[in-house]
Amino acid sequence: MTNQIDALFSALADPTRRAVVEQLADGAQPVGALAAPHDMALPSFLRHIEVLEDAGLVATRKQGRQRMVALRPKSLDPIDGWLDRQRALWQGRLARLEAVARRLEFATNPMPGKQMPGKDRSS
Repeated sequence: MTNQIDALFSALADPTRRAVVEQLADGAQPVGALAAPHDMALPSFLRHIEVLEDAGLVATRKQGRQRMVALRPKSLDPIDGWLDRQRALWQGRLARLEAVARRLEFATNPMPGKQMPGKDRSS
């Protein structure tokens, strides 16, 4: 699973490839239409498609004289699972940190909103 996640993140690390994935959100498109917004030679652009295909993010097929590229949304599931685990881990850590901060705040001022004896509010 780690190798698969590494391949997905590696493929998505490039801004051109991320843009292609976003372009494909509306459905399959011909290579020429995908390449049009990108300022590069077609062979260079095709290399980006190849990287996405090798990572399993897209599938290509010949349709008449055009090569169509389609997103494979299920291929993003391993990243989604990894992000869910990271989110849960950090939410738990942040919740514990917040609890400690509240305890420390209460220890220094057990009655929020009221002035502690001997403390001057003007400072």
